[in-house]
Amino acid sequence: MTPGWIAYNDLAWVDDYLTGPAEYEEEVRCYIGLLEQQGIKPPGTLLHLGCGAGGHDRIFRQYFSVTGVDISPGMLARARAAHPDIGYLEGDMRSIRLNRRFDAVVIPDSIDYMVTIDDLRQAIHTAVTHLRPGGVLLVVGKTEETFRNNNFVYTGERDGTHVTLFENNYRSLNNPGTYEAVLVYLIRQKEELSIQTERHELGLFPLNTWEQVFRENGIEMMTTRLDGIYDPYLQNDGEYSLTVFTGKNESGHYWR
Repeated sequence: MTPGWIAYNDLAWVDDYLTGPAEYEEEVRCYIGLLEQQGIKPPGTLLHLGCGAGGHDRIFRQYFSVTGVDISPGMLARARAAHPDIGYLEGDMRSIRLNRRFDAVVIPDSIDYMVTIDDLRQAIHTAVTHLRPGGVLLVVGKTEETFRNNNFVYTGERDGTHVTLFENNYRSLNNPGTYEAVLVYLIRQKEELSIQTERHELGLFPLNTWEQVFRENGIEMMTTRLDGIYDPYLQNDGEYSLTVFTGKNESGHYWR
């Protein structure tokens, strides 16, 4: 895992063209409902690991005092500009330690960047380390069983700049347990076209691996399937299924 991707640094600004504030509304309110089902009643404290440009936090901050962590400086700059009242910290979710414990820890949009099982173990251990006794963990991921190869198209235009992003998700045949996301950006600024491409390798684990990693960290997780939030961007009758894992730190053990 490296902070050097152009998508999350040099091209972080295009996020404003491709997603608006309303894009996250339905998704995040679903997460808040699942946290409440586990007994978390706002207001409270929430740690958002892999916060990106802070899109989810526009809703989270209505219910929680939010702290965000991300590894990419470009995305953090966007998040800080959007939400100056939120404390955003640069760090790797596999290793960061804040010496604080939160009512909820969430990883809604970045756990796929844990490419190996060891990466996944470290990230989940970090999350549980920051949970208070009775606190709730929420992680959104893909399972190997439900993954499908897909293509997505996002587009937006403002002030003479037009951005189109093509994303191809493809299960790797040469490297089992992973998939690749290839990003192709078409950026027109005052009719001048630039094309940028980037390939990301991401982890893809079966459901029993997810369950094992959570159990190793002392949490039994409930699974909820989340479908449809990316349907407007899917091409050719694609199917994109997410699994939301939620569970409570029942033991109250302080993991290190």
